[in-house]
Amino acid sequence: MQTPSLEIKSKKEAGISHDIQKLLSACHHDPFRLLGMHPSADKWILRLLKPRVKEAYVLIANKRIAMQRVPKTDLFEVLLSEFIDVADYVFETLDDYGKTLCFHDPYRFLPIVKAEDAYLFNSGEHVYAYRFLGARAHCENQINGVLFVVWAPNAERVSVVGNFNYWDGRIHPMRSIGSSGIWELFIPDIAVGQPYKYEIRNRQNGDIHLKMDPFARETEYRPATASVIPQKDHFEWSDAQWLEKRKHFDWLHQPISIYEMHLGSWQLDEQGNFLSYRQLAKKLVPYIHKMAYTHVQLMPITEFPYDGSWGYQVTGYFSPSRRFGHPEDFAFFVDYLHQHNIGVFLDWVPAHFPKDSHALARFDGTALFEHEDPLLGEHKDWGTLIFNYGRKEVQSFLISSALYWLEEFHVDGLRVDAVASMLYLDYSREGGEWRPNKFGGNENLEAVDFIRKLNETAHERYPGALMMAEESTSWPRVSHPTYLGGLGFSMKWNMGWMNDTLEYMSLDPIFRQYHHDKLTFSILYAFTENFILPLSHDEVVHLKKSLLSKMPGDQWQQFANLRLLYAYIFTQPGKKLLFMGADIAQYDEWNHESSVQWGLLKYPYHQGIQNLVADLNRLYIKEASLYQNDFNHAGFEWINCHDSSQSVLSYRRQSDYESLIIILNFTPQPRHQYCIGVHESGFYEEIMNTDAELYGGSNLGNAGGLNSNEREWGGFEYSLNLTIPPLAAIILKHRK
Repeated sequence: MQTPSLEIKSKKEAGISHDIQKLLSACHHDPFRLLGMHPSADKWILRLLKPRVKEAYVLIANKRIAMQRVPKTDLFEVLLSEFIDVADYVFETLDDYGKTLCFHDPYRFLPIVKAEDAYLFNSGEHVYAYRFLGARAHCENQINGVLFVVWAPNAERVSVVGNFNYWDGRIHPMRSIGSSGIWELFIPDIAVGQPYKYEIRNRQNGDIHLKMDPFARETEYRPATASVIPQKDHFEWSDAQWLEKRKHFDWLHQPISIYEMHLGSWQLDEQGNFLSYRQLAKKLVPYIHKMAYTHVQLMPITEFPYDGSWGYQVTGYFSPSRRFGHPEDFAFFVDYLHQHNIGVFLDWVPAHFPKDSHALARFDGTALFEHEDPLLGEHKDWGTLIFNYGRKEVQSFLISSALYWLEEFHVDGLRVDAVASMLYLDYSREGGEWRPNKFGGNENLEAVDFIRKLNETAHERYPGALMMAEESTSWPRVSHPTYLGGLGFSMKWNMGWMNDTLEYMSLDPIFRQYHHDKLTFSILYAFTENFILPLSHDEVVHLKKSLLSKMPGDQWQQFANLRLLYAYIFTQPGKKLLFMGADIAQYDEWNHESSVQWGLLKYPYHQGIQNLVADLNRLYIKEASLYQNDFNHAGFEWINCHDSSQSVLSYRRQSDYESLIIILNFTPQPRHQYCIGVHESGFYEEIMNTDAELYGGSNLGNAGGLNSNEREWGGFEYSLNLTIPPLAAIILKHRK
């Protein structure tokens, strides 16, 4: 290679241009116009901006050439007679302590972000935007480093800051990519694993904002708030068999029993610290197998700063919480559960985000992710901000986040939090506190369009993955396909069933006869949606009491009522969800700062509840009658829904080939010779009795089963005379 001729020329102190002054003041929108190598008359000028050094050199073809400091600045220059390729030179600096540093020039590289990526992101169609936005290890011109890309359209200047540049925004200002609002910078020679943020100068008022990366894949351990340059993904997945099976999973007609859990309080170590993702996986699998759940659902593990938000005030939409380990550790968690035939759902929160100054709020000094108008952009009840769903880049951001967890971590579905707050402009607002849509209504039309687009994209790209809505109103067709006018979710939480059931069960049994409709009403709408029946964390916090403590009566009656409640949920139409601690009859409300009260299992009543839940799960998985027709009328038939005076319900659950009979007694009075009608003659085996001694009951029942009578009853050709234990459920199966 021919060595270029070199000529060094000092810059006159008085010759600082307006552009250079803006660069030195850290307010230049295009540092690539000045830094790096540029033509100057018939020469080439090479510039370096490097605070905190006293000498700077350029090393070219084994020559060490001193650069001249522009007087009273941190800018160094050298004038060259020929163009130098980026691979042929490096800078060397000497600081006041005599420390030498050699590095490649970040300002000699051509733009790296592809025009197609920028266009798709700006148009709301980039569903994998995390693949080019954020920070990632990168090799350019055979030089290793890190590529940073961020969206900040109203910034005058954006810089990458971190330990590698003393958190000084003057050192690494970024390149603006046309009118896209996207900024990029490839910084050679820096290592992964380091904390970083973006220093953003707003173009309207010059305010400086120090922000974490919206697309960061890893963050610091709280209370620190910086993003972390992620390691290259080296995780080797072993769940190919599970993923292939999931593609063909007929979830509509299969059992789904979900164990909802909060990773930070399921179990703690001996010192009261969090368990890691890997430790949790190893401990969780045996428990899920013992209890026979089919899936776990994690309360949000997307990064969040405040433990007390339980994860629902998200700042890192692409970052597994550092509380429990690194992204590779969370991948291990999912992979390990999949290898043991357990599905993993995640809580995902696109409804709102916190006002924390280091995160999304007014990201570039303007309402970027949120609305400027507080009547549209703020949830006062929660102290959070609402996403601007009509903004195309926000659509790309949120849909990319959803698909990130499905694609990169193989999760089996997302439970979308607070959907009702997205759908209604007047959600939790009084008159005058909200702004109607263009038709004068209270529907958030932009949010509706976004939700449909989200669900269509997820279902198209990940067959078998489920999208579940926590939606608490009567919005129609939440779990219907979008081409039929629905929102496109797979399933919807049945909040009406949950509220009615818990209100009924909390009543003293003497008053239940007057509220019988709270149990029967839900069947009128049970098949209008694909419902999940949730007994979730929301029902055991904020002075609502634990499920056990909601139950009336003395200790025996409380446990009997709880057993009855669980039998009721497992025999009603709909998929099942139970929050951790409920399956051991925890006395206290859930507390996110302490572990589940596992010590209660040394007491027979609590062990009995755990035995019952495990057996109900196994029965539910075994008996197609309890799941095959969850979402259509063929799966359910009342035997007697009118016996309010005795507070007894009886019904059939029906598969394509067989059925089960369920009878529930909601009073502490045993019912002897209680008659119900049945369709077939023969022997009816008692396959479940919640009053069994194994579960903590009195062992009253039907001695394993009984024969039908040749007598019509209630419109049925045959009948049974049963003994129904107090506050108990029995399940019968016809044996031909």
